[in-house]
Amino acid sequence: MAKLNYKKNGIVKLKVVAEMLHKSLSLKKKWKHNEARHGSNNVPDDVKEGHFAVVAEHGEEPRRFVVPLSYLAHPRFLMLLEQAAEEYGFDHKGALTIPCCPSELERILADEQQQRQQQQQGQEREDPNANVTWATSYEAMIQSY
Repeated sequence: MAKLNYKKNGIVKLKVVAEMLHKSLSLKKKWKHNEARHGSNNVPDDVKEGHFAVVAEHGEEPRRFVVPLSYLAHPRFLMLLEQAAEEYGFDHKGALTIPCCPSELERILADEQQQRQQQQQGQEREDPNANVTWATSYEAMIQSY
């Protein structure tokens, strides 16, 4: 029974994130259309493709972050998105506002980055030939003679 609730909650979270992404992608298309029509750029230059802007505001001075879309899979970040949906909704322009202290969001983002780096290093240790290329093999063969 507990597994069923966990799966159901996971599906609900996934649905919320999917709806948010769909909406943001459709807004991006509208922005591109308006930009072509009016000659203005509504998306800030620091928000590159595959990223989105987030404003963390709770107890401290609000702070803006540009976050890769891949962070949407982080469980703590998903919880913040759910809180944002409940508190603010997603029907507004500009950066996504989340009810979180900027220092806490900074910690979440740093933790996720650290986990990714550790996973990368672990994969490199597991497969010592992962970075072997023809050039490195050739150099090793020459040095062995």
